[in-house]
Amino acid sequence: MSLPSAISIDPFGTDILAEAARLRKLGPVVPVELPGGVPAWAPTRYDTLRALILDPRVSKDPRRHWSLFDEVAEHPGWSWIMGWVGVVNMLSSYGTDHTRLRKLVAPSFTARRTESMRPRVEQITEELLSSLEGAASDGVAELRTAYAQPLPIRVICELFGVPDPMRPDLVETIAALINTSDPSPEHAAYVQERIGTVLPALIAHKSEHPGDDMTSELIRVRDGDGDRLSGDELVYTLLLVIGAGFETTVNLIGNAVVELLRHPAQLAAVRAGEISWDSVIDEVLRVRPSIANLPLRFAVSDIEVAGVTIPAGDAILTTFAAAGSDPGQYGADAAEFDAGRGADDHLSFGIGVHRCIGAPLARMEALTALPALFDRYPGMRLAAGGGGLRQVPSFIAYGWEEIPVRLG
Repeated sequence: MSLPSAISIDPFGTDILAEAARLRKLGPVVPVELPGGVPAWAPTRYDTLRALILDPRVSKDPRRHWSLFDEVAEHPGWSWIMGWVGVVNMLSSYGTDHTRLRKLVAPSFTARRTESMRPRVEQITEELLSSLEGAASDGVAELRTAYAQPLPIRVICELFGVPDPMRPDLVETIAALINTSDPSPEHAAYVQERIGTVLPALIAHKSEHPGDDMTSELIRVRDGDGDRLSGDELVYTLLLVIGAGFETTVNLIGNAVVELLRHPAQLAAVRAGEISWDSVIDEVLRVRPSIANLPLRFAVSDIEVAGVTIPAGDAILTTFAAAGSDPGQYGADAAEFDAGRGADDHLSFGIGVHRCIGAPLARMEALTALPALFDRYPGMRLAAGGGGLRQVPSFIAYGWEEIPVRLG
């Protein structure tokens, strides 16, 4: 079949679902260029993405399986991608390396440990709700920074023993990594400098002041016998689990609030018990996934999928937003939010060996934060009247920079 020319992905993520729809019209797997011109393949349909994620011939290790990995330095506009593929953690490993790293991190996110944190999540939620009204200016509260963001930050930072003074630097580092609107070498260098400063500072602090937290535990793994973490693996594992542990949940909570306020009839059905909060969360994850596109996976060998051959060594973008809004899977209204849809087959937490290890914690936080918020402020509405919200400057993250609301 004849393939289209590579399509440039919008680095600002201005309209992620519309971009996915345009790509879908070109075919089930489309050549694209990421910011700076990084070449990749974008699956545009649910079944295509699912097949590729589960295909053992698809790797997440760029050092072994990306034919262009050694050329990144020759392309200044590509340097930003090293924040995603130049790391050594579960997100960029394959086969036995991935199994080893995941096994070392898994104790942080067992069902028992997640459930044990529920009372603390409820306590933090109540504290934030009690202070929300005081944070309002002229009757308008900014819900992202006053509620959706501090809850998961406090939870994950307590789990990993991050001292209060270090938390703003961590948040800034993750925000810089997520921001794909500037693929310049200068921004990439800034991100690498932040990663190389902030995480080692946390490790140094916890080495001197160990506690009952997961950073201290991972340090003991690094220093122990048997399966061990290297120094780089420790840094980049903390980057992954702490960053993903709050950034994705911030957007999950924020996106859910916005969609429910934009669909008051659905909100009323949820509050009346006609639609479950679990269904709300699944629908948000399906059509407004916290991570819209995740770089990168790589073809270990030539892969034929949906009539297209992805050559060995080529990069593949993990397109959660395109899969979740695919009419072939979810019907003609796939791009619309419908809390009663019951779409629990979404791929937004991943599937197979790379399924998100922190998914139960994220869901528990959202299941706590959302009903509590709407119970406290049943008359809440968007101050922007439902429009005028700005997407975070990223084709990777899917969320809002600010969520101004009138509490009642």
